[in-house]
Amino acid sequence: MRRTKLDSGGTITFLLAFGADRQKCQLATTFSTQKQAFSYLQKNRREFERIARARLASGELQDGIVVLSML
Repeated sequence: MRRTKLDSGGTITFLLAFGADRQKCQLATTFSTQKQAFSYLQKNRREFERIARARLASGELQDGIVVLSML
C-alpha cells in the first residue's frame, strides 16, 4: 500500500500495488482524525490488502474503486 489520505466522512484512500499496476481503494472508518484512521489501516494492512485483492479479482468495484469498511 502506498499514498494514504483521509477524505471527508472518515474515508481513507490508498493505492494497492500489484506489480507495476496500482488500484485505488477506499476504506470507510469511524475515526475522526487522520492519525487514528491511518494507525488502524497500518495495524490491519495485510487483511485489507487480502480483501482488496480478492474484490479486485472478482470485479467488485464501485466506479473503478475497491471499497472496504472497517473489520
